[in-house]
Amino acid sequence: MSERVLTARAAALLARLPGPRTPAWPKGEPFALALAHGSMSVEIFAPRGSDPQTPHAQDELYLVHAGHAVLVVDGARHPAAHGEVLFVPARMEHHFEEISEDFAAWAVFWGPEGGE
Repeated sequence: MSERVLTARAAALLARLPGPRTPAWPKGEPFALALAHGSMSVEIFAPRGSDPQTPHAQDELYLVHAGHAVLVVDGARHPAAHGEVLFVPARMEHHFEEISEDFAAWAVFWGPEGGE
Protein backbone atom coordinates (compact mmCIF):
# COMPACT_ATOMS: atom_id res chain seq x y z
CA MET A 1 0.00 0.00 0.00
CA SER A 2 1.38 3.41 -0.90
CA GLU A 3 1.02 6.36 1.45
CA ARG A 4 0.11 9.82 0.27
CA VAL A 5 0.95 13.00 2.10
CA LEU A 6 -1.29 15.98 1.45
CA THR A 7 0.13 19.45 2.01
CA ALA A 8 -1.12 23.02 1.78
CA ARG A 9 0.45 26.45 2.25
CA ALA A 10 -1.51 29.22 3.95
CA ALA A 11 0.09 32.01 1.88
CA ALA A 12 -0.88 30.40 -1.43
CA LEU A 13 -4.47 29.84 -0.26
CA LEU A 14 -4.84 33.34 1.18
CA ALA A 15 -3.68 34.79 -2.15
CA ARG A 16 -6.77 33.20 -3.75
CA LEU A 17 -9.16 35.09 -1.45
CA PRO A 18 -11.73 36.41 -1.72
CA GLY A 19 -13.16 33.59 -3.77
CA PRO A 20 -16.24 33.61 -6.02
CA ARG A 21 -19.18 35.83 -5.12
CA THR A 22 -22.27 33.83 -4.21
CA PRO A 23 -25.66 34.71 -2.68
CA ALA A 24 -24.33 33.47 0.69
CA TRP A 25 -21.04 35.39 0.26
CA PRO A 26 -21.78 38.58 -1.75
CA LYS A 27 -18.26 39.96 -0.98
CA GLY A 28 -16.67 36.70 -2.20
CA GLU A 29 -16.08 33.41 -0.39
CA PRO A 30 -13.69 33.96 2.54
CA PHE A 31 -12.39 30.38 2.39
CA ALA A 32 -10.35 28.18 0.08
CA LEU A 33 -10.17 24.40 0.17
CA ALA A 34 -6.68 23.27 1.15
CA LEU A 35 -7.04 19.50 1.12
CA ALA A 36 -9.49 16.67 1.65
CA HIS A 37 -9.45 12.95 2.36
CA GLY A 38 -12.43 10.76 3.27
CA SER A 39 -14.75 12.71 5.57
CA MET A 40 -11.98 15.23 6.44
CA SER A 41 -11.51 18.56 4.71
CA VAL A 42 -9.29 21.53 5.55
CA GLU A 43 -9.85 25.11 4.45
CA ILE A 44 -8.21 28.42 5.13
CA PHE A 45 -10.88 30.81 6.41
CA ALA A 46 -10.31 34.57 6.38
CA PRO A 47 -13.52 36.61 6.69
CA ARG A 48 -13.19 40.36 6.25
CA GLY A 49 -15.52 42.72 8.09
CA SER A 50 -18.31 40.29 8.95
CA ASP A 51 -18.88 36.55 9.07
CA PRO A 52 -22.40 35.47 8.03
CA GLN A 53 -21.66 31.73 8.10
CA THR A 54 -24.31 29.18 9.02
CA PRO A 55 -23.91 25.94 11.04
CA HIS A 56 -21.98 23.08 9.46
CA ALA A 57 -23.07 19.44 9.19
CA GLN A 58 -19.75 18.16 10.58
CA ASP A 59 -17.68 18.82 13.69
CA GLU A 60 -15.14 21.60 13.15
CA LEU A 61 -11.83 22.81 14.53
CA TYR A 62 -10.50 26.32 13.98
CA LEU A 63 -6.72 26.68 14.30
CA VAL A 64 -5.97 30.39 14.32
CA HIS A 65 -3.14 31.06 11.86
CA ALA A 66 -2.96 34.87 12.15
CA GLY A 67 -4.66 37.80 13.82
CA HIS A 68 -7.49 37.67 16.30
CA ALA A 69 -11.29 37.64 16.52
CA VAL A 70 -14.08 36.60 18.86
CA LEU A 71 -15.81 33.31 18.09
CA VAL A 72 -19.47 33.42 19.12
CA VAL A 73 -20.83 29.90 19.68
CA ASP A 74 -24.49 29.58 20.60
CA GLY A 75 -24.33 33.08 22.10
CA ALA A 76 -21.15 32.52 24.16
CA ARG A 77 -18.11 34.65 23.26
CA HIS A 78 -14.63 33.08 22.96
CA PRO A 79 -11.55 35.19 22.17
CA ALA A 80 -9.52 33.60 19.37
CA ALA A 81 -5.93 34.60 18.66
CA HIS A 82 -2.89 33.32 16.78
CA GLY A 83 -1.84 29.90 18.05
CA GLU A 84 -5.21 28.93 19.56
CA VAL A 85 -7.53 26.10 18.56
CA LEU A 86 -11.30 26.11 19.03
CA PHE A 87 -13.84 23.30 18.58
CA VAL A 88 -17.40 23.80 17.31
CA PRO A 89 -19.80 20.83 17.34
CA ALA A 90 -21.74 20.00 14.21
CA ARG A 91 -24.91 22.05 13.62
CA MET A 92 -24.02 24.60 16.34
CA GLU A 93 -24.69 28.27 15.53
CA HIS A 94 -21.39 30.14 15.36
CA HIS A 95 -19.62 33.06 13.69
CA PHE A 96 -16.68 35.40 14.20
CA GLU A 97 -16.95 39.02 15.37
CA GLU A 98 -14.36 41.74 16.08
CA ILE A 99 -12.26 40.31 13.26
CA SER A 100 -8.78 41.78 12.80
CA GLU A 101 -7.75 42.73 9.27
CA ASP A 102 -5.15 39.93 9.20
CA PHE A 103 -7.32 37.19 10.74
CA ALA A 104 -7.00 33.75 9.17
CA ALA A 105 -7.76 30.31 10.57
CA TRP A 106 -7.47 26.76 9.35
CA ALA A 107 -10.92 25.15 9.47
CA VAL A 108 -10.88 21.37 9.77
CA PHE A 109 -14.10 19.41 9.20
CA TRP A 110 -14.41 15.67 9.82
CA GLY A 111 -16.70 12.82 10.77
CA PRO A 112 -20.29 11.95 10.04
CA GLU A 113 -23.06 14.44 9.39
CA GLY A 114 -24.39 15.54 12.78
CA GLY A 115 -21.02 15.11 14.50
CA GLU A 116 -19.47 12.40 16.62
